[in-house]
Amino acid sequence: MPMLRIDDITYAIAGRRLFEEARATIPAGHKVGLVGRNGTGKTTLFRLIRGELALESGAIALPARARIGGVSQEVPSSDVSLLDTVLAADTERAELLAEHSDDPNRIAEIQTRLADIDAWSAEARAAAILKGLGFDEAAQARPCSDFSGGWRMRVALAGVLFAQPDLLLLDEPTNYLDLEGALWLESYLARYPHTVIIISHDRGLLNRAVGAILHLEDRKLTLYQGNYDSFARARAEKLALAEAEAKKQEARRAHLQSYVDRFRYKADKARQAQSRIKALAKMQPITSPQEAALRAFTFPEPDELSPPILSLEGVSVGYGDRRVLSRLSLRIDQDDRIALLGRNGEGKSTLSKLLAQRLEKQSGRIVRAGKLRVGYFAQHQVDELHVDETPLDHLRRLRPGETPARLRARLSGFGLMADQADTLVGKLSGGQKARLSLLLATIDAPHMLILDEPTNHLDIESREALVEALTAYSGAVILVSHDMHLLELVADRLWLVKGGAVAPYDGDLESYRASLLSGEDRPAKADKSVEKRVQASRDDIASLRAEVRRCEARLDKLADMHARLQEKLADPALYDDARRADLDVWTAKFAEVEDGIARAEALWLEAQDRLEAAGQG
Repeated sequence: MPMLRIDDITYAIAGRRLFEEARATIPAGHKVGLVGRNGTGKTTLFRLIRGELALESGAIALPARARIGGVSQEVPSSDVSLLDTVLAADTERAELLAEHSDDPNRIAEIQTRLADIDAWSAEARAAAILKGLGFDEAAQARPCSDFSGGWRMRVALAGVLFAQPDLLLLDEPTNYLDLEGALWLESYLARYPHTVIIISHDRGLLNRAVGAILHLEDRKLTLYQGNYDSFARARAEKLALAEAEAKKQEARRAHLQSYVDRFRYKADKARQAQSRIKALAKMQPITSPQEAALRAFTFPEPDELSPPILSLEGVSVGYGDRRVLSRLSLRIDQDDRIALLGRNGEGKSTLSKLLAQRLEKQSGRIVRAGKLRVGYFAQHQVDELHVDETPLDHLRRLRPGETPARLRARLSGFGLMADQADTLVGKLSGGQKARLSLLLATIDAPHMLILDEPTNHLDIESREALVEALTAYSGAVILVSHDMHLLELVADRLWLVKGGAVAPYDGDLESYRASLLSGEDRPAKADKSVEKRVQASRDDIASLRAEVRRCEARLDKLADMHARLQEKLADPALYDDARRADLDVWTAKFAEVEDGIARAEALWLEAQDRLEAAGQG
């Protein structure tokens, strides 16, 4: 039986069609990810399902008495404790407990229903949900008004999860969660007993928590079975097929048009030309499905500094008299890619601010390279943009001597095209604001880029573009993110921030994920092998990294040669008897290159093994 049936719906906002005869059926109990480009109407679809907006045509059907739930925009702020706020979210339980009756039959009905909905274990379930979202027992007893808006959003999420509606609609729930909360939510949603539709750009969540993808594109809905990766593969095949068909049709159209242009005014060919004009008119254009282009980020390249670019010796940092991190002895080189791990409140953002010189040390010694430039992006900075100015205005203030054309080129390098360049920031989307903030953070070609939750407002294509930009970037990267996909592709070193200390993490991201889900935090240094790796000479490690890069460059050159030789050997003329000598020469060269690739790969693997043995792979 379907939980949700969408039948040929049509809906427009301000004359712009978001849905046109769109249809989909979601079976009961399914976990579905709703994806599509920003601005296509995903949040609007949720509002239509909830009945907050009226359809122009079509229908949305749900089972009778089905309960729909989602995170309210009205975040709770009261003197009621977090635990009681979450318990009150199950309105049926709250009403049954509040009901007083002298009728024995009614009392029996109430008790039976309370037993059916497992009311007596409610407090333990609510506490477990709050704990999973980052609230310990002491925090659960505090009033909602004690917490900031982001934390209260977690309380609202806890409330709807506790109420367990028949259809759970979640719109970017990980935007206000840290890595630990996001991983817990993935696990919880995978076990959720009812139907879930979740709007998310978090690839890890869409791979691990859902079993189908509902794609909104060209005002239509298409349901794909499987997780996001399987959807992406099916999508790529669909695009390739559509592109091939479009090319065939374009060739046919060009042929017909050529005939028309040549013969339409010649009396003996006019009739045939007219028939081809009619054929052209009847041809329905085959267009590739609307594809979100990989809107690349263009990070300027910094000059190279001698290592280390930054070192901390016995440093402590905090706020006022409160010390958050103590006795930090750390070193950062320009080719480092470091992810900061640790539960919320342990000090990841504090360390980021210290490294970015947004927070002064309380004690110890910090040595920075003389010409060190640092770029810093934190989610709150998106809110600090000037809403009554355009992106062009922001850049003019930083680069008053540059021409408008150069400033616009900078903006387009971050996906902000002509229209957005002249739009007031207050009217830009969250993703566009994030792009502007990233541009401002990197405009001076920093040697070290510190990113604290950079992906919250970026869609999946933009996140992939960010990965590409960070991979190509030649400066150091310090990354705090709940996006496991981003961490896995960018970071090659892990630091655990825990208990007021920062130390290398013994394990990979998957082991960290497992430790969080099991409720156990692995120690920063679990055995002597970790200590040995930490003590390894950084100069030796830098040399090993350079050797790996040289091996990779050698492989790239050999691969180019291999491709050119393959193309040469594919020439049929080379196989004429008269060119037998040439063929022998090219064949011998091809064999030499293949042998060279095999040897280069062996050297690269050997260099990689040595680097990993040093604990820096």
